[in-house]
This record gives sequence, C-alpha cells and structure tokens, in this order.
Amino acid sequence: MDKIKILMADDEARMRKLVKDFLSKEGFITVECSNGLEAVETIGDDPSISLIIMDVMMPVLDGWEAVKKIREFSNVPIIMLTAKTEEKDELKSFGLGVDEFISKPFSPKVLVARVQAVLRRAGHDDSGEDIITAGNIKVDKAAHQVFVDDVPVDLSIKEFELLTFFLENKGIALSREKILNSVWDFDYFGEARTIDTHVKKLRAKLGRKAGDMIKTIWGMGYKFEE
Repeated sequence: MDKIKILMADDEARMRKLVKDFLSKEGFITVECSNGLEAVETIGDDPSISLIIMDVMMPVLDGWEAVKKIREFSNVPIIMLTAKTEEKDELKSFGLGVDEFISKPFSPKVLVARVQAVLRRAGHDDSGEDIITAGNIKVDKAAHQVFVDDVPVDLSIKEFELLTFFLENKGIALSREKILNSVWDFDYFGEARTIDTHVKKLRAKLGRKAGDMIKTIWGMGYKFEE
C-alpha cells in the first residue's frame, strides 16, 4: 500500500518539523506549506493528499480563509490547529467543514492519534466493505459514500461518521457525551452545541424524509429511528 500523504500548513518552521518528525515515525509522507494560499494551491495541484493539518494564524491567507477556498473544490479531511480556545472559534471551524479542532499547545503523540482516527473515518483502513442501510439511506463505509433514494449525498468526514454511528446504533438513545466520545474518538470537553450544529447540517443534507429519522431527545441527545 502507498504511504499516506499529509499536508502540514503552519508559518512556524519549527512546528512543521516537529509534526513532520512524529508523522514520519508512523510512516506518513508530509508536505509542508508556510501559509494558507500555498496550502490551497498545493491541494489543488495534488489530489493524492489525504489529510490537511492547518494552523489558523498564517500570513498571506489565514487558516479559516484557506479552509473556505479548499472546501469549494475538495472534501479532504482537515484538522485545525489554533492557539485560540474560545467556543466561537471552535464552532466557526466546524461550521466551515473542519473535521477536528486542536488547541495549542498540544501533545504531538495526541495529534498523531487524531490524524489516525480521522483517516480511519475517511476510509483509510483495512476493515473491508461494509454497507449499512436504513429506510432510504445507504452508507457504504468502504467507499465512504452515502446515498439517499440512490442519489449520492456529499458529507464531510465528521457528518459521515455521525451518520454511520447513528445507523450502527439504531433505536438506542444516545447522549451528547456518548456521541462526542465515540465519533471524535477522545473524551471531549466542549459545548454540546458542537453536536447540535453537526446534526443540524446532517439533517439538511439528508433531506426531510431521511433527516427526520434522527430524533431529538430533549435534555439528553439523539436517537435514530426508521
């Protein structure tokens, strides 16, 4: 199997080297960019890149603006790095289509673990084909595709993982904490509104009939019912 290629965009050369060294130990190839515009251009020129690690504060084009431009033509998974820890910044990142949000300073080992988790959710594993259906929804985990009434639906990595988790737990009441811990792969200490934001977007993309199968349990979380 070819090595997985990851783009690291950060204006600090020391940070890029640190992340690259840890990723290399796990067998990843790292492409470095020093600003957001360079990252956008690199992604446009190299479709073989499987994941982006993007800093927020960069010259020429900051991380948020870079994500906006990348999402115009690519759904490649994105992990956002930032020194900001305010809830509004986290929600802004997820609203733009970011798949993970990590605050600086962080443990490089934890970053690598997050990278591996996001790649698994994106289909970079050896689990084999696995198709799940519910009502008019079909999820092909191996191909990382979702169909509603046999029409493909374009979901972000996080939305895809949320939908898969719901389908694998049909009829079970799921707390927001359970969803966060399972879908994000780590204990998560952010606001529950992070889940609500993703569910709202997922429902909208699935359409009324399919989206209505995701039931809200007030004061607790959600339940998927056909």
